[in-house]
Amino acid sequence: MPHHARIITRMTVYSDDAYYKAVLSRDARFDGCFFTGVTSTGIYCRPVCKVRVPMRKNCRFFAHAAQAEGAGFRPCMRCRPELAPHSLVWSTQDASHTLALQAAHLLDTFFSRSTGLATELPSLATVAQRLGVSDRHLRRIFEAHIGVSPLQYLQTRRLLCAKQLLTDTRLPMGDVALASGFASLRRFNAALLQHYRLAPTQLRKGTLAGGSPPAAEDTAKSSTQSLAKPAPKRPAKSAAPEGTTVQLAYRPPYDASAMLNFWRKRQLYTIELVAACATIHWAARTFSIQIAGKTHAGWLRFSFLPERNQVQLQVCDSLLPALPAVIARTRAALDLDADPAAINAVLGPHFAGMDGLRVPGSLDGFEVAVRAIAGQQVTVAAGRTLVQRLVGAFGSAIATPYPELSRLFPSARALAQATPDALGALGFTRQRQAAILAVAQAVDSGALDLNTPANALATIAQLKSLPGIGDWTAQYIAMRALR
Repeated sequence: MPHHARIITRMTVYSDDAYYKAVLSRDARFDGCFFTGVTSTGIYCRPVCKVRVPMRKNCRFFAHAAQAEGAGFRPCMRCRPELAPHSLVWSTQDASHTLALQAAHLLDTFFSRSTGLATELPSLATVAQRLGVSDRHLRRIFEAHIGVSPLQYLQTRRLLCAKQLLTDTRLPMGDVALASGFASLRRFNAALLQHYRLAPTQLRKGTLAGGSPPAAEDTAKSSTQSLAKPAPKRPAKSAAPEGTTVQLAYRPPYDASAMLNFWRKRQLYTIELVAACATIHWAARTFSIQIAGKTHAGWLRFSFLPERNQVQLQVCDSLLPALPAVIARTRAALDLDADPAAINAVLGPHFAGMDGLRVPGSLDGFEVAVRAIAGQQVTVAAGRTLVQRLVGAFGSAIATPYPELSRLFPSARALAQATPDALGALGFTRQRQAAILAVAQAVDSGALDLNTPANALATIAQLKSLPGIGDWTAQYIAMRALR
């Protein structure tokens, strides 16, 4: 790895010249580690942007997209900063920086789970309490290390989410506004015009491909039209089996075969379908998620595009209202935000041929917990057989365009209402019966949250307090579900 690559991926004080060398290299390993604001255009880009590299004197560098937007820069229309993998550099020697990153991660999680609406998001005091500090201290630490306030950070999340939905989907404007956290179409239009100087229709049509700024008269005209009346409705398209497609970026190298082989060895028939060979890398599955008190169920499929360092995610129409959350869960399940340089620096000297390995995560923490309990002290195949029986007995039916996908994984409520005898009839021992029922009841009641990564130590202790769950099982659940 070049010397400047080591500088960028370490949490140290480094010069803008190191950033600029990374921009010149267009190395995808730097993607998401920083963003470049170009003063001559007012636009900020990812390090992998394909446009001509700007002059050094016109470049400003930011660790987070929210910092670039706080400085008045707009996202590039070509490299699309909303696709960049997240950058979370942890250090046991800088507790305040770690606290700021935990707060940012928690805000991301709450944003995805609540559609981002201010009325549904927890207060900063609630976030601070979750992290064990005062809200005043959290705000001070957040602004010192992230460079913006928590509210500004969330606003950037809303805007970038809206930009991706406008670019990658054909969702109506009102649905995009709601999914990205805006209470009304008027506020949605006004926010885009204020921060990006673009109307939603301009972002959708791609009239500014390449990132060039709009003319002042065009912006003024667009602003008047956008606020005066809603955008014209597009003709309805016939439903297609492939659903809506969005792009998710990652930092190379990425061993897609190893990741999909892990899923293939554990795949549950009627729920998962995995294709992993030398030239084909994709998987599909059924999935249900609860957002703002409403359950959305359907199917999704992800395909690896190694030539672009991207994953193509296809989502059915019934999951579109929860699309931001589905994107976040998929990124976690495939470990797309990992830093391979940091992984290789620690594990590379000890394990040959592990370049590009990631930690398989999960789309749903409760599902991981049930699978972990079923797999205690048995082989992978035996554990899969037990869970397969559970799916057949308690999973609900669902229609998909894939004949192999016809059921959903049992919900926490369905298993919480199961009897020990019913689980025993499927082959579960008394110890596993008690563990599954305890976890299901805790998740169903809201006492246990296995999809929020913050405060993992408290969650591990909570898991170990349940019957039939020891340290190994709790740590395994934390590694995959809590990241």
